Amino acid sequence: MDVYFVQQVVNALSAGSLYALMAVGLALVFGILRLINFAHGDVMMVAAYLAAFSLFAGLPFPAAVAVMVVGAVIVSAVMERVAYRPIRGGPEIAMLLTSFAVGQVLENGTLLITRLAGQPTQIAFPTPDLLSGDIALGAISVSRVNVASFVSGVVLLFFVMLLLTRTRTGLSMHAAAEDLPAARLMGIKVDRVVGRAFILSAALAAIAGGLYASQAGQINPYLGFTPVLKAFIAAVIGGFGSVTGAVLGAYVLGFVEVIPTALAGIADLLPAGSVSPQVHDLLATVFPAGLGSYRDAIVFGFLILMLLFRPNGILGGSAREDMP
Repeated sequence: MDVYFVQQVVNALSAGSLYALMAVGLALVFGILRLINFAHGDVMMVAAYLAAFSLFAGLPFPAAVAVMVVGAVIVSAVMERVAYRPIRGGPEIAMLLTSFAVGQVLENGTLLITRLAGQPTQIAFPTPDLLSGDIALGAISVSRVNVASFVSGVVLLFFVMLLLTRTRTGLSMHAAAEDLPAARLMGIKVDRVVGRAFILSAALAAIAGGLYASQAGQINPYLGFTPVLKAFIAAVIGGFGSVTGAVLGAYVLGFVEVIPTALAGIADLLPAGSVSPQVHDLLATVFPAGLGSYRDAIVFGFLILMLLFRPNGILGGSAREDMP
């Protein structure tokens, strides 16, 4: 049982790391522009396709990673310059709708390119050997991609925190997030700061896209919807607009997701005779074997409770905003 629960903790940390890479990108852009960039997940999808085609072409893994990250950064930079910058300062609903439109362009563009290339909609992702198989840690067996997800997440998030707190670019982002017009009056080049925020968020999304595709084993043009939705939930749980809150919310979400799977059929996993028959029957009733299939419902139920009792997130203030 100890090994089983440690295994579930590892799975939760792995999932939380992926969500954190996505949620931080969302929080960066929202903090500065008050834009919920739902096209962020499609940048992740594009990165996964770039990695797949690079590996299909025979490029070594490091070169495929470089193509994936650079390609995602270019897509995000063009997206910011062409779609978002012209409407900056306009109604927030206009920017939100624009993010949906950009996402549709990326999805349908990818679908068109794959069809012109003679590829099916669903493509098997060529997971590199470095991320294939399992690693035995004593009695615990952990997949290599889960280890890579956790390590990559921790390392990258550490460097993001250093960038945001110890560099001029990071301090400029903080100033722009606090008051964009005032930051412009103080001489901060707002266009450059916003562009760098999109570039940083795209690089994080690219790494998350490659790891997510390696876990899933297949990719399609709609790959980014579920991850960006989970990243949005993580950012809300932690406190939207807060990078630290996004990281915290991502790991909380990872554990909330894993709990139903860990407890599903727990009565049958207990050693024989360890509990009384009455307790065994109660556990079998409360935590049936099919509990894991309700994971998403449990996640959204948790989100509703958070919005009811802590509407501004774990690290947000407790006061509610007045409706206009």
